[in-house]
Amino acid sequence: MKNWSKLIWVLALLPWLIAGTIFCSAGGSVNHKIKSELVNEESQKGEKELFRNEENIIASASNQFAFDLYLNLKDSEGNIFFSPFSLSTAVAMTYEGARGQTAQEIKQVFHYPDSLEVMREEFAEIINLINKKDKQYELHTANALWTQKGYPLLTEYVSTVEKYYGGKVTDLDFARETENSRLIINHWVEEQTNNRIKDLIPPGVLNQLTRLVLTNAIYFKGKWENQFFPGNTREEEFMVTPEKKVKVPMMSIREKRFNYLENDELQLVELPYAGQEISMLVLLPKKDLKSLEPGLTAEKLNEYKKQLRSEKIDIYLPKFKFETKYMMGGKKGILSRMGMPTAFSPTEADFSGINGRRDFYLSEVVHQAFVEVNEEGTEAAAATGLVVGVTMVVKKLVFRADHPFIFIIQDRATGNILFLGRVVDPSASK
Repeated sequence: MKNWSKLIWVLALLPWLIAGTIFCSAGGSVNHKIKSELVNEESQKGEKELFRNEENIIASASNQFAFDLYLNLKDSEGNIFFSPFSLSTAVAMTYEGARGQTAQEIKQVFHYPDSLEVMREEFAEIINLINKKDKQYELHTANALWTQKGYPLLTEYVSTVEKYYGGKVTDLDFARETENSRLIINHWVEEQTNNRIKDLIPPGVLNQLTRLVLTNAIYFKGKWENQFFPGNTREEEFMVTPEKKVKVPMMSIREKRFNYLENDELQLVELPYAGQEISMLVLLPKKDLKSLEPGLTAEKLNEYKKQLRSEKIDIYLPKFKFETKYMMGGKKGILSRMGMPTAFSPTEADFSGINGRRDFYLSEVVHQAFVEVNEEGTEAAAATGLVVGVTMVVKKLVFRADHPFIFIIQDRATGNILFLGRVVDPSASK
């Protein structure tokens, strides 16, 4: 029971974000300690509510980051979809080597706990639970480190990432075979995501100064506990805005019992996947997104989940399928705006815990995600790549003759000095 509750805590983010693409927005940041409660229906008659109260600090931190990031993305056009778990895990491996202000900023943005020991143990537990066997759905995650061949990393750092995050190290030659290295990393990501995430690292992101790339990939595929019958799917209108309507394939399921909540703000329904260990939460505002967004936080969502009750209802849900990609690095990128600019500064970043020197900085953070929701179920995948570059300190040579000097005119072949002089005041005419 303890392990499943922790797994559900983390995986609740995936369906929540899938559901979020339907109405496109959320935001906020909340108290660090949140307990998850999930209501499960066991039968139509005499239904029983099963509440699971098991705190997981890393899951809570990832939830908080999820809403923080969503708040920063909500004003962008179109659909939104990402995996906070993938981002949090990839950055955590980098955070292991961060020091000083760099570490403090990353910790604040991703809400990591004060204790590295707690952080490591909980990440290891979550990764092991995600990758456990004998599930009624597909779910797995993987981490990897790609280093410049011959470029030494601290043994302690490598062993920590491998032990707690399962990040295996592979040597590549970014300096001489930059493009081939990019293709190798992208191929690994494709394999880990059932070919759903392709070309994670775009051309031009890696260069001869790249020394380390950290990657996380996560893949999920699950069937609905109560599948939608394809014959019931109809073309119906979807109101993008009050002025804009589009035709979409609308799935439907009639008179089935689901965990449900309705109040003055919204309707909320929970759609479980086979096995009922993972579910999708769909939040439908009564008015519009702007009326729901300001107060929507991880804490508020947790309150909603506590109020879910089994009800017999009709469900109408559009089919959808799309990809997203976010370039999140740079001094003006979204992660810098959220509070961690130092990590992206070649002159200020401190990742000395990785290689023992202060010449590493984050040159880019790439996140890509895929989602498809249909009558059978849901397929979702995401990958994150952190590109670590080495600071190239170029000493600029300057010869500024702004004080008295001697000059010589010579025959270069023989070295014979033809003229010799001294300049004390260039402005003097004689």
